[in-house]
Amino acid sequence: MTKLLEFDTVILGGGPAGLSAAIYCARGASSTAIIDKGMLGGQPNNYSELENYPGFGLIDGFDLMQKFELHVDKFGVQKFPLQEIESIDLKNKLIQTKEAAFQAKSIIIATGAQAKKLGIPGEKELTGRGVSYCAVCDGAFYKGKTVAVIGGGNAAVEEAMYLTKFAIKVYIIHRRDQLRADKIVQERAMKNEKIEFVLDAIPKEIIGQDFVDTLSIENTKTHEASKLAVDGVFPYIGFAPNVEGLNGQLDQDEAGFIITDETMRTSVEGVFAVGDVRKSPLRQVITAASDGAVGAVYAVKYLESLSC
Repeated sequence: MTKLLEFDTVILGGGPAGLSAAIYCARGASSTAIIDKGMLGGQPNNYSELENYPGFGLIDGFDLMQKFELHVDKFGVQKFPLQEIESIDLKNKLIQTKEAAFQAKSIIIATGAQAKKLGIPGEKELTGRGVSYCAVCDGAFYKGKTVAVIGGGNAAVEEAMYLTKFAIKVYIIHRRDQLRADKIVQERAMKNEKIEFVLDAIPKEIIGQDFVDTLSIENTKTHEASKLAVDGVFPYIGFAPNVEGLNGQLDQDEAGFIITDETMRTSVEGVFAVGDVRKSPLRQVITAASDGAVGAVYAVKYLESLSC
């Protein structure tokens, strides 16, 4: 029989938003559990360098998340990593995993987001064989090779620069004539002799038998087709929220991101959403941590209202 574990607050997701929320919930005398399908730390575990988190100047993402987790441990938060969630009932605050059932009085959703797919021929078939969504994870496999990064934001340009540590050439392919990345990030990339910008272009097909060998692209203005000889393709075109099992239970925008108010409340009483999973104008480690703090404080206030 599945064991039932009861907590004041259950946090879904152990990235910076979830870990921050755990600290604030525990400090508010709320019995707290944090569940994640993987190891705690979330996406920052894959970042080789973070230079915009205040107080550290430059820090490895995994190291920063280790510091978050050590802070969580000081407050006795119950951690449940590597738990595959089978079902979530937000109204009744019940979460079922393969190992246990969690009954909560309040829930904080911090499940984050994942890289969007290009949706072009060859992408799915060659994922893991030249198509990758994590430069830090797979960059070393491209030593002495040529790769293409798709996207024009900070993530795309920063990952392209990281890939120059291994690759002899990195194409940055962007659909517009200007990048969206911060100017300081753009300037660094433009000074890197290994990077070549291919603007006004979109990927049309990833080609290869056992591994990627060619990327077919199209000019967005002239519609002229061309091909690039590449060994790897790294898409960085944005993120989609991790809301599997949640859809239809609460208000979301057209892209699936959860809608909250300024206190991180969702449309379901006693349920809060923080970090990349919610509709937000900025998705950074610092804003995720901030969301977690706000959501946790108001989750504790909600719990206090139940006892009045």
